[in-house]
Amino acid sequence: MPVHHFTLNGDTVSVEAPEDTPLLWVLRDALGVTGPKYGCGVGVCGACTSHLEGNAFRPCIQPVGGVTGRQVTTIEGLGGEGLHPVQQAWIDEDVAQCGFCQPGQIMAAVALLRHNLNPSDADIDAAMSDNVCRCGTYVRIRAAIKLAARRLRGEATGT
Repeated sequence: MPVHHFTLNGDTVSVEAPEDTPLLWVLRDALGVTGPKYGCGVGVCGACTSHLEGNAFRPCIQPVGGVTGRQVTTIEGLGGEGLHPVQQAWIDEDVAQCGFCQPGQIMAAVALLRHNLNPSDADIDAAMSDNVCRCGTYVRIRAAIKLAARRLRGEATGT
């Protein structure tokens, strides 16, 4: 069985798995990284959204063989020593209800703000449209993204 080496949340990891094993299973079952959630397994719900080389992607449909030598970041590796501004905005805006989709929502929001620090409602809707929240906290998700954007631009420290 092949051994795959990649960077996960800043650390080099090695895992033995068939090339076509979905990365989500490698993360959760082999490496104990449970932030990315299994929602649909076909890349449509967004619960597993993580970053590959800084871009949002779905590890439920990404074979582990495709990340060899690359950088993967999950919600666990997002904030470093503290919370990422998006994570703090999620708390401040009281976004989560059940919380199941929130790691994927946060990772999608971080990817959006990495490229656009002044997103319009339409920009937010487009970037977040593939992340499903069964609790329907979309209004609070949008508010948290706007708060995080203001903070990242240096315009706000509170809510």
